[in-house]
Order: sequence, then C-alpha cells, then structure tokens
Amino acid sequence: MITFEDFLKLDIRVGEIIEAEYFEKAKKPAYKLTIDFGEEIGIKKSSAQITSFYTENDLIGKQILAVVNFPKKNIAGFQSEVLVLGTYSEGGVVLVVPDKRIKNGDTLG
Repeated sequence: MITFEDFLKLDIRVGEIIEAEYFEKAKKPAYKLTIDFGEEIGIKKSSAQITSFYTENDLIGKQILAVVNFPKKNIAGFQSEVLVLGTYSEGGVVLVVPDKRIKNGDTLG
C-alpha cells in the first residue's frame, strides 16, 4: 500500500492533444501523441494504446490528464515523455479527462 506522501510525488497535469498519429512500430495498436501542457511544462510526447475508442481526429484538441514526472520510456524507438491516464475498460482504454475546459498545465489535486 502507498502513503498519501507517495501519491503527492506524482505530478499529474492537464494537457491538450495537438497532434495524433498512428504508431506503426508499436507492438500493440497505439498513437504517438504531441501534448501541450502550457508554459511551465511545455510540449511533450507520449505513446498511448487508446485506438479502440478514439481516432486521430477525435483526439485533436482533447484535454487529458497525464503523469509528467516519470522518466522517459523508449517504445519502439520513440521517446514517450509522459504517461497519459486512462481506465482499462471493456473494449479498450478510455481516457481520463476533465469535465470542463481548463488551463493546460493545471495540476490534479
């Protein structure tokens, strides 16, 4: 079990997907995402296995939540810089999203 202090170590921010491209080299179906986290964090890249419920066009302009303070992960030659959050649901992954439009870079708290 983790402590509340462990949870506080996670830096979870709101970002807006500005580019989405199918990731041909990924072992499992995925997209390469470019995400704007605002002035403090900037633009980051991520690989996300969210193809079951979303097309590239669905994703552009969508605000999401992501962990921005994990180390980079090399996925099939692509540097994934943040972990986009979603739920493992029947049929695939569903993104965790704010229910109102807010400022990119806002912190989960």
